[in-house]
Amino acid sequence: MSAKKILVTGISGNLGSRVRLQLSAFDVVGVDLHPPVSTQGLARFESLDLGEESSCDHLIALMREEEVAAVVHLAFVIDPLQTGVLDEKRMWQINVAGTARVLEAIAERNRHGGAIEKFIFISSVSAYGPETPGPVDEDFPLSAYTLPYAVHKKESDTVVRSRARQLGECATFILRPHIFAGATMQNYLIGALRGTPTGKGKFAQRLRDQGKRLPIVVPFGKKYLENEFQFVHVDDVARLIAFILAQAAAEKLTILNVAGRSESLPFGECAALAQAEIVRLPGRIACRGVLALIWKLGISGVPPASLPYILGSYTMKTNRLQRFLGSEYERVIRFTVRDALLDSFSTSTQKSAAAV
Repeated sequence: MSAKKILVTGISGNLGSRVRLQLSAFDVVGVDLHPPVSTQGLARFESLDLGEESSCDHLIALMREEEVAAVVHLAFVIDPLQTGVLDEKRMWQINVAGTARVLEAIAERNRHGGAIEKFIFISSVSAYGPETPGPVDEDFPLSAYTLPYAVHKKESDTVVRSRARQLGECATFILRPHIFAGATMQNYLIGALRGTPTGKGKFAQRLRDQGKRLPIVVPFGKKYLENEFQFVHVDDVARLIAFILAQAAAEKLTILNVAGRSESLPFGECAALAQAEIVRLPGRIACRGVLALIWKLGISGVPPASLPYILGSYTMKTNRLQRFLGSEYERVIRFTVRDALLDSFSTSTQKSAAAV
């Protein structure tokens, strides 16, 4: 008996590559704008731009030809600088409209004899916004603003929830992971803690060649170092996706906050674990000015719009995830918040990040 086929969008991304390692029990059909470094082990790879309207028809045909049983939607522009998608409208077409196209393809396929049983969408803690009143559960309103990635996650999350019951017999899972961490990860907060000059300018390259680190700019005030943060290891999220695909689905829609085990960490402790230099400035406006300057000069890849998410505090309850996983919780979520963060700062990680 042949293995079930799983369609994974965004297969070439960091999470896509980690998920792929967890899906040896399945035949994986990969979709992305650019091919992965290696297509070995993939049943099939298709280059596809979800920002284009025609991608919906292409997805339907691919699902039909490969008799896809489940879809994992990871394709999302997170870092415009690294992906080269600098136009915000184009970013929205890929992120929000692209998610809607994946949903429509599943619905259409199931309306015409398909048997797509599961759809997994990766949302984000950032959809809740940069400030929450302590740990929140999955019913807390989504209030993202300022950062396009976060706003697009909020909008896409809303689209998935509104259309979940239109997918025929398909069960939908929305995962809202906290900040991804781990040796292979590069995102705004991990990048800020590493201090890597990830800009595209010549000066950034010179700083990387010299092994220089950028400091973190934080306003004066005790609260900024006391703000609580959670992290989740990218491999734990990959294991969770594999776990969901291997289980029988009972609910039509399941929404899960996802974070590492154990307690959240104060920002000051996060900086200490990263051995990051903190420079205190008189207020958020001054911090934003510095970020805007080094962004404009091509030194840093951390956009000024991300500042509320660096200086804010947004934590989540994961009781529902723990109940969902039951006795498998510690096998799937292996890293604590602290250990997930620490895995981002090994010597080898610093060298690879400097090569970005």
